[in-house]
Amino acid sequence: MFEPHTRVTTIAYGAVFAALVAATTTMLTVTIPSTKGYFNLGDMMVYTAAILTGPLVGGLAGGVGSALSDAYLGYYTFAPGTLVIKGLEGLIVGYLFTKRSSPAVTSHWKALTAGISAVLFVLMAMTGSFYFTGGFDFGGDLVAALSGRGTSGIALGVWLLGAGAFSALVAYTGLRSGPEVGWTAVSIVVGGSEMVAGYFVYEVGIGMTVPAALLEVPFNIAQLVFGLVGALFLTTGVAAVFKRPGG
Repeated sequence: MFEPHTRVTTIAYGAVFAALVAATTTMLTVTIPSTKGYFNLGDMMVYTAAILTGPLVGGLAGGVGSALSDAYLGYYTFAPGTLVIKGLEGLIVGYLFTKRSSPAVTSHWKALTAGISAVLFVLMAMTGSFYFTGGFDFGGDLVAALSGRGTSGIALGVWLLGAGAFSALVAYTGLRSGPEVGWTAVSIVVGGSEMVAGYFVYEVGIGMTVPAALLEVPFNIAQLVFGLVGALFLTTGVAAVFKRPGG
């Protein structure tokens, strides 16, 4: 929507959105003791930057803004990996979004929207059933409580109902709004999947055990989902403003 056309504007937009990514990342964090990582909402701004300004700014803002957040919060081990992983995430989302007007997208956007909704349902349902099922118990470790060990977690039926409602909402919103919103969701899920896989590979690469790295996967999927919802609201809101007379 606001893709820069010169090196100077690319750097300027990148700096502004990197600051926004850092601010969004640090405003709410939940530590994950098993991996020494943390849950945050920064992906929402990475996706927003990539969709509004294109792949170069999305990659710059995602990588630099997120890595600076790791350093600021004391997660120094993650900063080098974050620079690459979140940079690629923003680059992928921005690049895919530029293909929204291609014949393949405009001809098959309904099928793509329905498909991505199904993928979101599977991701949420599997995450809930494997990690977070059981009854509530917040008396101990947060990760133990959320991982479904012992009596902690949420009933499987609740997860299935929630996953179905969320995927249906994404499908309804995409189909009602047109091909651009549906393709936005597709772009975000593909880029977010790189983030989820990237952190798993990075954590194993720096010496974490596979079970410990797997424990962070549902948190990163949750970041993807929250980021998707937030970015859809932000970008569609901006688009609506600029479509108004005088906007």
